[in-house]
Amino acid sequence: MSRKGDQNLIVGLDIGTSKVAVLVGEIQHDGDIEIIGLGTHPARGLKKGVVVNIESTVQSIQRAVEEAELMAHCQIQTLLCGISGSHIRSRNSKGIVGVHEEEVTTSDVERVIDAARAVAIPADQRILHILPQEFIVDEQDGIHEPIGMSGVRLETLVHMVTASVSAAQNVIKSVRRCGLEVDDLVLSQLASSYAVLQADEKELGVCLVDIGGGTTDIAIYANGAIQHTAVIPIAGDQVTNDIAVALRTPTQHAEDLKMKYACALRQLAGSDEHIEVPSIGERPAHRLTRQELAEVVEPRYDELFKLTRAELRRCGLAERIAGGIVLTGGSAKMEGLVELAEEIFHMPARIGVPQYVKGPVEIIQDPIYATAVGLLLFGYRNRSARESDLNDSGGIKNVFRRIKNWFQGNF
Repeated sequence: MSRKGDQNLIVGLDIGTSKVAVLVGEIQHDGDIEIIGLGTHPARGLKKGVVVNIESTVQSIQRAVEEAELMAHCQIQTLLCGISGSHIRSRNSKGIVGVHEEEVTTSDVERVIDAARAVAIPADQRILHILPQEFIVDEQDGIHEPIGMSGVRLETLVHMVTASVSAAQNVIKSVRRCGLEVDDLVLSQLASSYAVLQADEKELGVCLVDIGGGTTDIAIYANGAIQHTAVIPIAGDQVTNDIAVALRTPTQHAEDLKMKYACALRQLAGSDEHIEVPSIGERPAHRLTRQELAEVVEPRYDELFKLTRAELRRCGLAERIAGGIVLTGGSAKMEGLVELAEEIFHMPARIGVPQYVKGPVEIIQDPIYATAVGLLLFGYRNRSARESDLNDSGGIKNVFRRIKNWFQGNF
């Protein structure tokens, strides 16, 4: 059975430091997305979210894509790809234009967003996203959809995300060497926010902390729009390395111990529960308690959360996240992590699992697939705009659809 070129399929590729995941989603008649294909493979050739070995990255992507194609009975041609890493930069910008006909039109919105993006960025950076936060019509702020409103001056505040040109090109090059095309590059934590955050959390204010293998990606929402993004180069791989060094065990065994027995808060780990730890070389295995393992793990997560808290304070949004902290990503699946987050941030925290899609429970209830599921949702919400770009020569209908898409996707 071949479904090559099926317009109802959306494919998301999450290239992480520790794993590559490919999800194939099918758009149902009722507008829901059902996951029909999954392929995963250990990531080789990436460091802290950045490609450092193209050949190894290509092999990992190919294996994951082949597995997803086999499960979905389709041939993948294009996909949406997540991107992360310490090279990501973000800033807020403002644009102001005069309203032409005393009533805001799609053309005015297009011009004001173009004005907001007209800021100097380094030559080695490229724009990933221009995300509207709010519009202001004649000093009336807090407007999400200004089209049709009367006024003479239109302003907008946007969140601009940029990425290293070379890092983005290496991701695209790796995908193309697999015989595939990148439909869009999407910031990983932005994609994750589509999958795990609820509308009322975004309105009230929430901080998403996506803990991966090599990086921890942060996205802060308030008043229904994204306000700040950041990347912290500490994540699950550092925890694994701490366990390997402290317990003198091979890295692979350290990863297994972390996944099966680790606890982020030592008070919750039992001192009477014993674990057998393999040793290096021919030395015999040794035993220790879960509490001793937690004493190795807790300081690293404590450091990570304190760096996140410092980032919140630095950007001035610490008092605007009444919705609390949402933890997601593969390294968020650990006992005691929510309790540790609540202790450090002094606000409610929860584990964010993918929502808004149908499919196997092991996928839609696992935070490790938050970014991949979010890519499907991002692609679905933005598909109509891309199709209109292809089918229309740039007339007012095309502009209107793109503007409408900005509103639906970001508010």
